[in-house]
Amino acid sequence: MDEAINSVITWVEPGETAAGPLAGLTLGVKDNIDVGGVRSTCASDFFADRVADEDATVVRRLRAAGAAVVATLNLAEFAVGVTSQNSAAGGPRNPWDPRRVPAGSSGGSGAAVAAGLVDVALGTDSGGSVRLPAAACGVVGLRPTPGILDMTGVFPVSPDFDTVGPMARTVDLVARTFDVLRETPRSTRPAPRRVGVPRRFVTDDVDPDVARAVADFVQHLGDLGLEVVEIDIPLADEAQSHVYTLLYHDLAQLHRERLEEPERFQPPTLQRIRQGVFITADQHRAAARARSDFRVGMRQVLESVDVVVTPTLPVDVPFAREEEAVLTQSVRLGQLSYPWSLHNGPTMSLPVGFHAGSGMPVGAQLTAAHCDEEALFTIGRLYQSETDWHTRRPPVCL
Repeated sequence: MDEAINSVITWVEPGETAAGPLAGLTLGVKDNIDVGGVRSTCASDFFADRVADEDATVVRRLRAAGAAVVATLNLAEFAVGVTSQNSAAGGPRNPWDPRRVPAGSSGGSGAAVAAGLVDVALGTDSGGSVRLPAAACGVVGLRPTPGILDMTGVFPVSPDFDTVGPMARTVDLVARTFDVLRETPRSTRPAPRRVGVPRRFVTDDVDPDVARAVADFVQHLGDLGLEVVEIDIPLADEAQSHVYTLLYHDLAQLHRERLEEPERFQPPTLQRIRQGVFITADQHRAAARARSDFRVGMRQVLESVDVVVTPTLPVDVPFAREEEAVLTQSVRLGQLSYPWSLHNGPTMSLPVGFHAGSGMPVGAQLTAAHCDEEALFTIGRLYQSETDWHTRRPPVCL
């Protein structure tokens, strides 16, 4: 089975596990998150022989809760990429169709969960790197409120955007995992009642089958008793470009010395990192101001609704060998996930159907206010109690 389409970098001997709320569950860890005593490569030639000294804090917390770490998982090199094909370990593929990508950058995490190699996987999300693979692989993936998890032992992309997020087949298991990871108390606000659907979000150019699946999801939420209202997202049109400005600036600074050995990078990684070299201080300051303005606008939106619904991927899951410019593909696949990275609250992708043409999974994003992950979990659990999309299994599956 080729390790479920090349999703695993290293198998790990789990050893003894603790008793706890995650006892009996297997855990895979994206290979930019340290697992003590095994290779931590970031899918890059630069770190090919690097062995982590100790577990990242998030891994330590999950082990203490009883989870057994069994694998480190493939990714886009240095977590830079939306298809995960730019990996020194070879690009992972999608278990629903091995000709297609698992999205990225946590592609190995999404593929491993979908294929049943692990019960739970950790990914990292700066611009959509948990949510995009969750959608492409038909699983649940959470980008928590940024800044609330301890990122010690996680190799960065951009500290202002980075966060670790759990992926699993069910909302309930993602929520249980997040309960172990979180260092903040659960939200005590009332259960969500109003769902906002943007009249237009970044683009109207969404694949018709994706749009239909998400529309059916929204209608189902209404049938479950939630009030669905149309809303506008202030400053949405430019949000993605502001994320790129801030993120690429940080990437160029982080990899400044490694850029002196360009031949060691995967070519798509190098092309994206080099974009940050040309970002000026004025452009960076303008993007930071725009992020603050976007957050003010989102606070106002989330005073009138409890969650916002958008598609996760705007297109069908791409084939691995589609010839498309790296930057063009990055913008296209991330145009509905990157804007939510400007927001200072959580976003979760969950499966809501399948593409009528290809049979590939379709995901929808739920976004809530700062530290209100519970709103996402409440709606997600309710939806999954009434539907079976999350129970479907791909042909490449244990």
